[in-house]
Amino acid sequence: MTLYQWFVFFLIIQVVHFLGTWKLYEAAGRKKWEAAIPVYNAIVLMKIISRPTWWTLLLFIPIINLIMFPVIWVETLRTFGKRSQIDTILGIITCGLYILYINYSQKLDYNKERSLHPKNKTADTVSSLLFAIIVATFVHTYFVQPYTIPTSSLEKSLLIGDFLFVSKMNYGARVPMTTIALPMVHDSIPKTKRKSYLSFPQLPYLRLPGIEDKIKRSDIVVFNWPVDTVHYFFEPKGKPGVIKPIDKKSNYVKRCVGIPGDSLAIKGGIIYINGKVLQLPERAKPQYSYSVGIDTKNPPMDLENLLREMDVTDGVGINETKDTLYFRALTAAGAERLKKTAGITTVKRQIAKNIEPTIFPYINKWNQDNLGPIYIPEAGKTVALTLESLPFYKRIITEYEKDENGNKNDLKVTGNEIRLNGKVVNSYTFKQNYYWMMGDNRHNSEDSRYWGYVPEDHIVGKPVFIWMSWDVNGKGINKVRWDRVFTTVSGEGQPQSYFKIFLILLAAFLVGDYFWKKRKEKNNI
Repeated sequence: MTLYQWFVFFLIIQVVHFLGTWKLYEAAGRKKWEAAIPVYNAIVLMKIISRPTWWTLLLFIPIINLIMFPVIWVETLRTFGKRSQIDTILGIITCGLYILYINYSQKLDYNKERSLHPKNKTADTVSSLLFAIIVATFVHTYFVQPYTIPTSSLEKSLLIGDFLFVSKMNYGARVPMTTIALPMVHDSIPKTKRKSYLSFPQLPYLRLPGIEDKIKRSDIVVFNWPVDTVHYFFEPKGKPGVIKPIDKKSNYVKRCVGIPGDSLAIKGGIIYINGKVLQLPERAKPQYSYSVGIDTKNPPMDLENLLREMDVTDGVGINETKDTLYFRALTAAGAERLKKTAGITTVKRQIAKNIEPTIFPYINKWNQDNLGPIYIPEAGKTVALTLESLPFYKRIITEYEKDENGNKNDLKVTGNEIRLNGKVVNSYTFKQNYYWMMGDNRHNSEDSRYWGYVPEDHIVGKPVFIWMSWDVNGKGINKVRWDRVFTTVSGEGQPQSYFKIFLILLAAFLVGDYFWKKRKEKNNI
């Protein structure tokens, strides 16, 4: 929905509210017109039902308001004497329209002094649960979201089994675009294959101010996978899949290696930005595939223990003649260590030679280790639009950006002419920023090399903290990677665990709390 459509929708809601509540306002000693003024009518309603004025703000926060509206409907009914279970059910299942029926058909008995305290334990539990859900949803949506690392694309920096806190505040919290959805779940209801949201209505993209001015090169970023469609649930087999709303596309985590305005190229697997090798932080450990020659007459001693020390426990194969090891993912430091190992004859990094049709922008010229240069679009910048450059920007124009009226762009090529919304064009000006995301595990990462740019409106947040790390291959107490618990994701030097400090502070708090309570009990005697 466009801003204009939302404005019209908002006005319709206000008209319905006025028609359904003006008698209630009068019965509560207020003026009829007070039910007709947007926002002000909500403030007055909070006074009528004896609830805090700040509740009004919650009615305008997407997702939170889905919880608050039923609460307000029920509170309004109870304020006017409708306290039965059937009244509560009708108020909720009719989306509040039952109040309109009460407004015109019932004698209105305004109870200004009604008790706001739950009358039984069940009601008290429900009230506490609703409050907890509202707070948790607010924090999850606008501040911090928990996230789990499912793949090895950022191996060494982030491991499979890392449990992260992803900050929404660093780049600015994105206001939910999908307005009707279950709180604190993503695209599906847990344990089911059913959508957790309605695709309509949708809010326009809006991002709140962030702590950081912008995404920096080498930042690890969580974003919605731009090309995500669902082929395995929501639709029967054989259908093309479901196009998800932006904020319900699958969450991906990669390293941002190219920012708006950059010229990016990959040569022999090495990333170049504006002609210079990309400088990665110390914590980043790029990995590549390697072939390692073995001296069959004098093979290396205890190779298995060596690989374990190097933390290479997976993705290692050997050929039939036992003279070559193949590593799917090995760091440069690991490769150097192997070179110095007796019994190792050669250590060679594998570089793709053949053209790969699946490499963006699908022009049959490049592969995963050699591509570019590619210009990364920047908001407000204009590029020449030709038949040669169109493959780079076609998806941006047709999928990620809209025309001046908020409608999907119509792009057609007729002979040598490129027509955009019916007009012949030879240039295009970008409306938002784009980024190039890649995994550190270069040969085992599905990233921008395969599906192109990540639009700014797809950015979710920045991983900042690992609160738990679970090794599925570990045993007993070693299933927990203790050296990774309570570590930061970014920063200078190698990660340091703050778990011991946390335990000391927790123990100090518990001991202090115990003695404080003992002292309080002694003083009360």
